[in-house]
Amino acid sequence: MSRPATLPELQAHYGERYRWLLLLSVMIGTMASIMSSTIVNVAIPDMSHYFALGQARAQWVSSGFMVAMTVSMLTTPWLLGRYGYRRTYVGCMLLLMAGGIVGGFSNLFGLVLAARVAEGLAAGVVQPIPAIIIMRAFAPHEQGRASGFFGMGVVLAPALGPSVGGVLVDLFGWRSIFFMVVPLCIASLYMAYRYVPTTAPGGVAASRNGGSLDWRGLLMGAVGTLCLLNGMVELHGGNATQAAVLLAIAAATLLLFVWWQARLGATGGAPLMNLALFGYRQFAMGSIVAFIYGTALFGSTYLLPVYMQLGLQLSASHVGTILLPAGLVLAVTIAFVGRLADKQPTWLLVSIGLGLLA
Repeated sequence: MSRPATLPELQAHYGERYRWLLLLSVMIGTMASIMSSTIVNVAIPDMSHYFALGQARAQWVSSGFMVAMTVSMLTTPWLLGRYGYRRTYVGCMLLLMAGGIVGGFSNLFGLVLAARVAEGLAAGVVQPIPAIIIMRAFAPHEQGRASGFFGMGVVLAPALGPSVGGVLVDLFGWRSIFFMVVPLCIASLYMAYRYVPTTAPGGVAASRNGGSLDWRGLLMGAVGTLCLLNGMVELHGGNATQAAVLLAIAAATLLLFVWWQARLGATGGAPLMNLALFGYRQFAMGSIVAFIYGTALFGSTYLLPVYMQLGLQLSASHVGTILLPAGLVLAVTIAFVGRLADKQPTWLLVSIGLGLLA
């Protein structure tokens, strides 16, 4: 007898508990991807000393990851339609684990940077999958609770990661940071083979005969993002002329990306980003809120560890301990607000959150 593979078959096989097992499966992998994005920040000063790097180059350990994650996130719908949930998810976990192993054994900064880019590519594809799973596997009245459970688990990674990572850096050096994602990836792979369906979104079979990937749009997005980040780095400590050129290229490329996506959508193509979604006010406002939150969160998770180690001369483990309380409060708050989301208006909860953030 063949193992259950589709969502209805898995639900029938495992019963009521299945949707939570499925959520736990993708939650562990998402924890690994988020941990890989933030935990390395406590090791940047140690890594800078080892490779004799200035901050302009060292920051690419974090920025390279973010660029790769941003660009690869756009490919998730295409990958899910072509390979299905399980193959896409398992492939990302294998790439993330390989990046951690290669980064941990690297003796060259270029190889470390390549490993971080590989981790970012995997993390970007994984990020949208849990939201799709929650919408497909949970009834509307359960989705707030499921999101709260998922969010609480996911934020434990950046909450505990810097603390544990700081201790590891002090005891074993920066290489140990990269290996922290490996156990989570292994656990996620085991659960994915058992609980993640093989089908594509909508319950249809994955097909390699679907639409082709918008490689032109992907290239435009990558070039625009890279030029934007490089231009900002040059603007704050480099050549002003070079910064202006890079920022101009970034603006032109990103405008070209928007035009190309709009053109594909108007002619019946398959754009990476469906710009028509921004015509819905709730989606547009939600995107703005997510941008503000992401800017504050990821900016602070890089700057604070570096400042406290280089500016205040604190040890990595001390820095991790300082960052721990905020992460734990975030985890508890997400679990609590997840339950409120099914009962209270979203605008009220978001307004309170933005007020506290400010």
